[in-house]
Amino acid sequence: MGAAVKNTSKKVSVNAILFLVNSLVQNESMRKYILKNIEHRMYLDLIKENPYGRPAKVQEEKFWMGRALLHRIHVALSKRHISKEASNALLKVFLGNVFFGGFYSRKKFVEEHGFRPPLFITISPTILCNLRCAGCYADAGASRATIPFHILDRIISDAKESWGMHFFVISGGEPFIYKSEGKTFLDLAEKHSDCYFMSYTNGTLIDNRMAERLAGLGNITPAISVEGFEKETDERRGKGTYQKIIRAMSNLRKVGVPFGISVTITKDNVDLAMSDEFIDFYFEEQGAAYGWRFHYMPIGRGITLSRMVSPDQRVGMISREWELIRDRRIFLADFWTSGTSSDGCISAARAGGYFHINWNGDVTPCVFAPYTQHNVVDVYESGGSLDEVIQSPLFKAIRKWQDDYAYERKPWEHGNLLTQCPIRDHHKEFRKIVVTTGAKPADEAARECLEDESYMRGMDAYDQKMSRLTDRRWQREYLDPELRP
Repeated sequence: MGAAVKNTSKKVSVNAILFLVNSLVQNESMRKYILKNIEHRMYLDLIKENPYGRPAKVQEEKFWMGRALLHRIHVALSKRHISKEASNALLKVFLGNVFFGGFYSRKKFVEEHGFRPPLFITISPTILCNLRCAGCYADAGASRATIPFHILDRIISDAKESWGMHFFVISGGEPFIYKSEGKTFLDLAEKHSDCYFMSYTNGTLIDNRMAERLAGLGNITPAISVEGFEKETDERRGKGTYQKIIRAMSNLRKVGVPFGISVTITKDNVDLAMSDEFIDFYFEEQGAAYGWRFHYMPIGRGITLSRMVSPDQRVGMISREWELIRDRRIFLADFWTSGTSSDGCISAARAGGYFHINWNGDVTPCVFAPYTQHNVVDVYESGGSLDEVIQSPLFKAIRKWQDDYAYERKPWEHGNLLTQCPIRDHHKEFRKIVVTTGAKPADEAARECLEDESYMRGMDAYDQKMSRLTDRRWQREYLDPELRP
């Protein structure tokens, strides 16, 4: 009885804090004051205190990234692109659950397992999509695979209970097509209203009715895929797709649902995607709150190394992307250029990182690393848990590689975080991990990549050139010789 009263009292206190904070952030003067203080605290934590002893410039770039996110939230609220209901949902999840509610679950996990749990899961609940984009890692075959709703529901519930997890990324396929047992992705979000979902989507299904439903839920932010402007987007995604995307963004703005953009970067669109014209249009005119960039990875339909961003182009992206983040305070991130802001690779359920569950239930370290040793459906049927799937030999080996490369190294010993992706930048070592742990390809395309000698030689040559172009820069700009004992 006493525990129940205590929990109720705690919930009332948290809700009161959330109500107060949400009321304050709706006032522009108070919001500026609050965000300024958060920014100052972030500066002290990351740069002055630096509790984990990371290289100084790494911490500086984390600060720039966090400051850019705060700025974009302020802009979206000022322009009424985030409704009061949506901001309340954001605060409820990230303050009430991620920080307050999940603390004890995470603490218990650390005590039992000796490391911090992952921060989020990316789930691709269905391979089905209404588009067929060249090079997409999803829908690379004829499968119609879909995770049953009761399994999807259990994954969310178990992650909350075991790891204090309240943030999930939903990918695909197309999430808004998902349907199982008479339930949709929106039904999942409604059932788990204490969670926040970022959904990668092609945006073509977000009509006025869908936007209204998203506004009513308040706990989904769509990250809409674009390739550039109309020409580039329609070339990859199909004629008429771009205009549907623009209508979707308008529909979301009208009802105050925050959204972002997702861009697949190739050697052909990299200059456009980094241009002021592109940034101004999507962030200032269309009102995107954030942007994710995914370098084309040769793992899906129509595998070809020729579409990859070249090493020289990647080097140019590093300077330009941080310029946009630092000077214009645009929140842009990708798993390659922004590796410093996450202390390197975050895959394989690294502490504060993530892992992926695909449409078949296969558990993979990353959406771009389609190799597996567990299937969550099989694990559940045999009486296992999510704790089991993140302790696979594959995941453990990748986490050890992450620790040895940078995550557990001294500030002056960090591996080059400008080339920190195992499958992309250290392909030979990644292949060795897959083979020695006995991991299996999650699909036929992944099998081809593992067995194709010319693919391996091409990836290795790419890695060597990236190292030649960036290793000296990493040593010169990021590693501080004065910190050496």
